[in-house]
Amino acid sequence: MKTILYARVSTKDQTAAHQLTQAKAAGFKVDDVVTDEGVSGVTTKLAERPQGRRLFDMLRAGDTLLVRWVDRLGRDYRDVSDNIREFMRRGVVVKTVINGMVFDGATTDPMQQAVRDALIGFMAALAEAQANAMAEARDAGIAHAKAMDREGMKYRGRKPAFTRAQFVEVQKLLGYGESPSVIAKMTGVSRPTVYRIKGDPSGCAKAIQKWEPVGH
Repeated sequence: MKTILYARVSTKDQTAAHQLTQAKAAGFKVDDVVTDEGVSGVTTKLAERPQGRRLFDMLRAGDTLLVRWVDRLGRDYRDVSDNIREFMRRGVVVKTVINGMVFDGATTDPMQQAVRDALIGFMAALAEAQANAMAEARDAGIAHAKAMDREGMKYRGRKPAFTRAQFVEVQKLLGYGESPSVIAKMTGVSRPTVYRIKGDPSGCAKAIQKWEPVGH
């Protein structure tokens, strides 16, 4: 029985090594890592990703599929929930690094099954909502940068000490109730930066927009 980490890397700010480090820091022993690079999680289904397809072939009953968060497992609510249920049907246990969620098809108690299935639906819907929010923020950043370029506004203030990916990640972990110390360790930003994002998320978002190149 193996524990396989599936890492989807869609931007230059993400790395499979970083996701593996997070998994080990959370106490997981990983036997193998499967990585899809340069693949959009918003537009591409798991089964249509080169390495995503491998998961369905290589995972066996008793294995554990480990992902940073359920949004790695599909492009939207239906894709995520269908894939989790398919892996469970095959006897594969799905676990997440963030919050330590466990989805196990071996559960036989009706009440536990109901809670598990409801949780799958909720987490899948949350993953889709987060993906849509990130896409909207990216589009807003592009529009803002273009407007600044048209108006000849060159001054952008001090460059933020964090990337958009780190900003989104910090906000997500804050929403999960993680402590600033843990968040700093998981995202690679400083504790003061975590507190700044927590205290002024709107201002931090605007700072990122000012430094993003047009068409980012």
